[in-house]
Amino acid sequence: MTEQRATPAGRLAIVGAGVIGLSCAWRAAEAGWAVELVDPAPGSGSSWVAGGMLAPVTEAWPGEEDLLELGADSLGRWPAFAAALADAAGTPAGLRTEGTVVVAAGAGDRAELDDLAGYLAKVGREVDVLSARELRRLEPAIGPDVRGGLSVPGDLAVDNRVLLGALRAAADRAGVRFVEAGARAVTADGVELADGRRVPADAVLVAAGAHSAALHPALDGLVRPVKGEILRLRHRPGALPPPSRTVRAVVDGRPVYGVPRDGGGLVIGATQYETGFDTEPTVGGVRDLLRDAERVLPGVAEYALVEVTAGLRPGTPDNLPLIGSLGGTSRGGPLVATGHGRNGILLAPITVAAVLALLAGEPVPAAALVADPARLTRTALTGPTARR
Repeated sequence: MTEQRATPAGRLAIVGAGVIGLSCAWRAAEAGWAVELVDPAPGSGSSWVAGGMLAPVTEAWPGEEDLLELGADSLGRWPAFAAALADAAGTPAGLRTEGTVVVAAGAGDRAELDDLAGYLAKVGREVDVLSARELRRLEPAIGPDVRGGLSVPGDLAVDNRVLLGALRAAADRAGVRFVEAGARAVTADGVELADGRRVPADAVLVAAGAHSAALHPALDGLVRPVKGEILRLRHRPGALPPPSRTVRAVVDGRPVYGVPRDGGGLVIGATQYETGFDTEPTVGGVRDLLRDAERVLPGVAEYALVEVTAGLRPGTPDNLPLIGSLGGTSRGGPLVATGHGRNGILLAPITVAAVLALLAGEPVPAAALVADPARLTRTALTGPTARR
């Protein structure tokens, strides 16, 4: 690895040190690139706030089959990704393999889950339909208001903060240089910093999440912030233990989830608002999350509330991420890996594989072709009158 860094494949500048940017920086440095990672606060933002679900099946939605296939491909890469990261970092990657249950708290909610199970069967993703009694046998923390649900053992989770620590350690070991500054703009050959300095590069990758749109004209209007609030709870003596699996729920039509952490922790989320770059949690959002979580997991009323925070998911017009070149070829313009919405952690392995292929001038994995930014940037770059 030292020999590779002495004669690098080239200079790579990455803007954004969340899960996507850190993952790409680590693997690109291992592949021989001299990597500079630009971010005023590495490991913060939505990656720090995230629930950490790896859940392509339970997040599936009719009309988003491409996203389901992309997520399923990436989920299949996660065990090898986590093992390689743990080896590179010398610390665990935070992967949890207990699985997921999805539950309904009312008759109408049960009908919604039945519809989801039917849709998943049509697209070849079978799940186990469970009664309320069967669910409580799996997870005694689930309360009496739950009417039934689904078991999806293949949908996993990861402790996002353990993951971020491992990625930072792996990047450091691989020789990534951190530039703790804000970015103002990117071009194909460098990054303009907010303080007037420039980071020259042979290749540039935009991985700045919800802030990506401001960095290049082709991204204007294609990536937007979507606010989500997260609560972190801690089990206290005498309270029911938290579930071992991720528990996703529909409560009177509202989604809520609980993702367990080691040491009795539980992450509750997530609200969703289109409020620009507002990251202040609201009283109403916290109230709704606690109310709905308690309907499903009544023991949380006795837990300690240790953190309330909000993050900004990077949304796109079609909910697919942007992974590819803004210039039409791998070396014709800056590369981009952003717009992952709720699925940034899930999609990290497939995103890294695509970015490394682009840097090497090789074909990206087939599942990642749907994320080519050309589907959206063509109109942004040429205007609607130029389309045929």
